[in-house]
Amino acid sequence: MASKDWQTIAQGMQDHRARTIAAVEPAVPDVPDDLPLNVTQIPKKLLPEETIAITELTAEQLLPQLASGRLTATQVTKAFLQRAGLASKLVNCCTELLPERALERAKYLDDYFSEHKTPVGPLHGLLISVKEHIGMKGLDLNAGFVSWVGRIAPDDAVILKFLWKAGCVFYVRTTQPQTLMHLETSNNIYGVTVNPYNTKLTSGGSSGGEGALLGLRGSCLGIGSDIGGSIRSPAANNGLFGLRPTSFRLPFAGWMATMMGEEQVIPVIGPLSTSLEGIQIFMKTVLDQEPSKIDPSLVPMPWKTESQLRHKDGKRKLRVGVLSDDGIVKPHPPILRGINTLVEKLKTHPDIEVVDFPPYKPDEAWRIIASLYFGDGASEEKEAIAASGEPWRPMSDFIIKKNPFVKELTVPEVWDLTIEREAYKAAFARHWNSVGTGLPGPDEKDSSTFAGPLSEESEEKLVDVVLCPVGPSCAPLLETARYWGYTAQWNLVDYPCLVFPTGLQCSEVDKVDSDYHPRNEKDKYNHELYEPKSYTDAPISLQLVGRRYHDEKVIEAYEMIAEAAGLPFS
Repeated sequence: MASKDWQTIAQGMQDHRARTIAAVEPAVPDVPDDLPLNVTQIPKKLLPEETIAITELTAEQLLPQLASGRLTATQVTKAFLQRAGLASKLVNCCTELLPERALERAKYLDDYFSEHKTPVGPLHGLLISVKEHIGMKGLDLNAGFVSWVGRIAPDDAVILKFLWKAGCVFYVRTTQPQTLMHLETSNNIYGVTVNPYNTKLTSGGSSGGEGALLGLRGSCLGIGSDIGGSIRSPAANNGLFGLRPTSFRLPFAGWMATMMGEEQVIPVIGPLSTSLEGIQIFMKTVLDQEPSKIDPSLVPMPWKTESQLRHKDGKRKLRVGVLSDDGIVKPHPPILRGINTLVEKLKTHPDIEVVDFPPYKPDEAWRIIASLYFGDGASEEKEAIAASGEPWRPMSDFIIKKNPFVKELTVPEVWDLTIEREAYKAAFARHWNSVGTGLPGPDEKDSSTFAGPLSEESEEKLVDVVLCPVGPSCAPLLETARYWGYTAQWNLVDYPCLVFPTGLQCSEVDKVDSDYHPRNEKDKYNHELYEPKSYTDAPISLQLVGRRYHDEKVIEAYEMIAEAAGLPFS
């Protein structure tokens, strides 16, 4: 390892990927040189009709066909391998395909079905894509660092074992950024993963390989991870559904990253999907197996299928708080159009009440979480990059070297910041409780130090979910995704978030506000990036946020909102 330069190591990994794509049968077609910026329709021009028909299906459409034998696991595996290989050629989203493993697994599933006339489990034959740093036994586990190439996972990550037991097929691994701390996906092993709707834009990060692959329907259900927006950013940028679950619901043992022992900002594993039902299938399948019985760090909380919102008398309205602008960085016109379009539809619905949800000190939230991200002064990231001599990627440089909050903390400083984290969480909970209820907010004079239980009347008036942007723009231009405020704040308070597509896209109707005067340097930077032609075809996605451990409530609220507003809009 040490005797090789970083370029040689990276080329070896790229050559390995090329060999895995070349091993796919039917063969993955080559792509033309003169591609349009929007490559989402290219697969339909290059792949067989049968492959397109299978890969356009969602998880909930595929599963009954697999469970009944109308489709075999082998058919579905071959189709998704071919489309995933093409997706990688188009947007650079895969680290490797696994045709031999996947087809061996598919054969086992087909043989089992042929003999027993029943599926292996609820995910029988379903293809699931996996972000590279989530370990797969015997395979490389580099987490985006050249110097970590050659680290081999000794076992499958725990969550993969639960999905495997349910009958799925793992067939492809996807790209992530250097340090795993970008809202885009670029590393020195594979290069830059771009957005299928506009290849001048980022696919998001850090689960951007998953986002781009699903955006091109090379997968219908994938696994990502999130510590500051890493599921939500790729889901939003590629027009997908993505869930950042509450921490300690899903098992995360068996992945690779720096600072594995830190407990100040808890990362989570979660699904990205081409459908809402795919998200629910993923969560229910894992939680039905009670992973807390083998991982004592997990909360023993099943996936609740009963309604979390509807009262027996059916009279209570769904209360949706709207936070369209955090007061620090104003979202670009397409994002505001998406929110306004949805809100105007919801306002006319008799079973939904829309209320303004003011931001609560997002700059303070960022100071705390940005200070906690790299408690060792980012020494592990710096060492991992230096070990191979690879260059710093621009977004690694931004989040570490240009981050004024990155410093090596003493133990007392970590304790103090942890106290601040908990104080912010308590203050934010009280802020949420105050919206529309008449209860005092955290900064009001009559707000006691320790709040008591809420009255039944106050409970009835509480906001159920908050609708807000995922970021201040649609999929950002490459190397410009610098503002994490709309996602990282929810990591700090540990609230579940569902990203969903509106069906709208950025277009010429989203004019630049030439009279706008930026509030600060961050706002100025974001404002000056916007020009409609640069973002053409970028999906407009939004985010629903719920209280901690109210993951199912967020899903149900989305279903009610989608039905009321007719989502997606186009």
